[in-house]
Amino acid sequence: MKHPVLILSAVLVVLGIAAPSLGMPLSKLTEIVIYVLYGLGVNMLVGYTGLVPFGASVFFGCSTYFVAIFMLRTGGNEVVALGVAVLGSLLLALLLGLLILRRRGLYFSLLTLAASQIAFEVAFKWTALTGGENGLQGVSLSMLTTPLRLYMFTAGVAVAVAWGLWRLAHAPFGRALQALRDNEQRMSCLGYNTAHLKLAAFCLCGAVVGLAGGLLALLLQGAYADNLGWEHAGDALLMTVLGGVHQFLGPLWGAIAFVTLQDRLSLFTANWWLIFAPIIMGFALASPEGIQGLAQRLLGRQSWTLTRNAIPNRPDVIAPYQPRVKQMDLSQPVLTVRNLTNRFGSLYTARNIDLDVMPCQLHSFIGPNGAGKTTFFNLLTGLLQPTEGRISLAGRDITRLKPYQRVRLGLSRSFQIVSVFKNLTAFENVRIAVQRRHKPRFAQLLVDAYRMDQVNARTWTLLAAVGLEQRAAEQCVNLSHGEQRLLEIAISLATDANLLLLDEPLAGLAQADRQVVGALIRRLAEAHAVLLIEHDMDRVLTLSDRITVLHQGALIADGKPADVAANPAVISAYLGAEREAAQEVHAREPSAPGKPVLEVKALTAGYAGSVVIDKVSFTLREGEALAILGRNGVGKTTTLKSLMGAVEISGGEVLLDGQAITGRKPFEINRRGISLVPEGRRLFPNLTVLENLRLATRPGGATLHEVYALFPKLQILAKSRASSLSGGERQMVAVARALMVPSRVILLDEPFEGLAPAVVKEVMEAVVKLRRKASLIIVEHHAESVLSIVDRAVVLVNGEVAYEGTAQALAADEALQAKLLGVVNPEAA
Repeated sequence: MKHPVLILSAVLVVLGIAAPSLGMPLSKLTEIVIYVLYGLGVNMLVGYTGLVPFGASVFFGCSTYFVAIFMLRTGGNEVVALGVAVLGSLLLALLLGLLILRRRGLYFSLLTLAASQIAFEVAFKWTALTGGENGLQGVSLSMLTTPLRLYMFTAGVAVAVAWGLWRLAHAPFGRALQALRDNEQRMSCLGYNTAHLKLAAFCLCGAVVGLAGGLLALLLQGAYADNLGWEHAGDALLMTVLGGVHQFLGPLWGAIAFVTLQDRLSLFTANWWLIFAPIIMGFALASPEGIQGLAQRLLGRQSWTLTRNAIPNRPDVIAPYQPRVKQMDLSQPVLTVRNLTNRFGSLYTARNIDLDVMPCQLHSFIGPNGAGKTTFFNLLTGLLQPTEGRISLAGRDITRLKPYQRVRLGLSRSFQIVSVFKNLTAFENVRIAVQRRHKPRFAQLLVDAYRMDQVNARTWTLLAAVGLEQRAAEQCVNLSHGEQRLLEIAISLATDANLLLLDEPLAGLAQADRQVVGALIRRLAEAHAVLLIEHDMDRVLTLSDRITVLHQGALIADGKPADVAANPAVISAYLGAEREAAQEVHAREPSAPGKPVLEVKALTAGYAGSVVIDKVSFTLREGEALAILGRNGVGKTTTLKSLMGAVEISGGEVLLDGQAITGRKPFEINRRGISLVPEGRRLFPNLTVLENLRLATRPGGATLHEVYALFPKLQILAKSRASSLSGGERQMVAVARALMVPSRVILLDEPFEGLAPAVVKEVMEAVVKLRRKASLIIVEHHAESVLSIVDRAVVLVNGEVAYEGTAQALAADEALQAKLLGVVNPEAA
């Protein structure tokens, strides 16, 4: 990508030269440049930080008065007046930010609009200071006395500010803002004070917008209240969206289009908005990324241009991972929890928990789904406040500290539901976390973050530690679930914490990755205290130094792995159910082959032009269950998304009952008879179980009575909100929801992921019963958990079908499983 500041400079030069032939006065060009500057300031909030101000006009309008009042009363020159405008806007932004940044989302947006409207009322009615309805007029200029001088000065200021913002976007501060935009909670859990980041971004926006407003006062040689009114409050936001909110130069194209169309259309009619509004609507519908996004689409290059897309060059030799932790007294606990209690009304999620976590130990914290394990982690990290009790980290009481303060004291965590920065690269995800440990000096404020060699080297080391160095340049949204899991572990390690809280780090990983990550976790325990939540009991028992078992919010066992495994209460609540699940659901009756229901022929698909699955073919017959297996990142989930029409298909076709459904919308495919039970469940969290089910109900689907017969627990939970359910309960609702529509084929993406053995057994039994109602395709990482309940299996390797045959044959051939699904890559063998 050519440097955007050079493009901006060239456009402004061309406009200045072409203005006479276009019949456009220099004053109108100056207005365009002012609005470009206005939009650049607003986009620092919208595009980079994710905050949407409806009333940034409060800085724009007030700064015109700052300039006019200063020049009328002191006779100062234009440059000093602009300095006053910037300083005044900065102070106003600081005061407003401290007040309105306490709210987020729509409330923040409306508060900025309210602030602008209050300023309008003051300006309109404080006649003695502001001139009231007539405004302030007659500001004389001493330096910028001709339209050409003013245009050149304004263009120069805009280019200089754009250069500064571009540098800032690539500096550590700007990079942090982009991560904040994607995932504020994760930033807090990396040790960033997100309130300070947002306030700094808000002040920066205020300063840039204030500078634009000051230039407008010089252009108009006065100040008027209408720039503060609600009618013009959204002008800059509209221009930014019109040009492309995720494009650095979006405000340039938006300002040119907005001002030019307004100028030309107003010549024909006073009601020019009746023509302009449909144009805006057309762009919003045809190109959500605005004018620049439309141009990119026509050129076949669709990407955000807020920053450069490249990452630092990979070093020839990546240093091996070595933990960086403070010296710890091995005789003293790193974490001490006493009488920790948390309840919501009469429901206890933690009850009188006493726990010590010792240095350099792998301490596993296990229990059935819904026991309160993740809630316990949320209490430790400050995302929830306990009702009673005390939490101490290295002897310091942290019970009331904020999450970022706890991280800075040496606590780090991963999340049960993957929590990464979706719109950043894998490299940038880790680098942001590493950056927090290397605070740049003020003199480095504009230094490119990718020139910080120590930070980059550490980032490459952490990516290599989890096996993602080859995927460093890939945008996170395009990584598979398993790769995102590995990435989150690397992010957690980047904080160099003494205590690592790992919430189901193995969930969704293939066998090969489980061995790698398991070995990494064991290695981490040599230098860190590691508190682990995990359902893979074989690895928990093998890797752990100590195990604590939680059941219904209370501790029921604590001690050495062998002692805990033999505890009758634990066997009843947890471990015994796993053995029963394997024994009771193992047997299945092979189904008689029916006619083809779903035919997949040479299917090729991917994301953003990449090919994830290549010429995948298989057939699913009536009453049949088919497993799609493979390592992480081979395209299993992409295959299901392609069948549902959620991924762009570049080749091949999909037939349902002999009719082509390739390229149809997801809702059309669902209505034709394919239902998806997605990875991660994706319920509507604020709706009850019953409401989630009723939303999916269609004639011909299962009745509530049939669903409750399949999952009796859902009848008990019918009035419970989905957000309060455990992982296993959510999975039951997700499967039940798919049954509420008349389905010929049901796609199940990782139906057993993250579930306790007792729940796996229940869900597995339900899946077996589902075969009576529809044909099934099950994506699963663990062959042993699914081959016993399916008829056939397809194994993908690097996006291609490497095996298709009966499940029995694959289950009996351990060598083939090791080759296709195990540690050894078949291409390297």
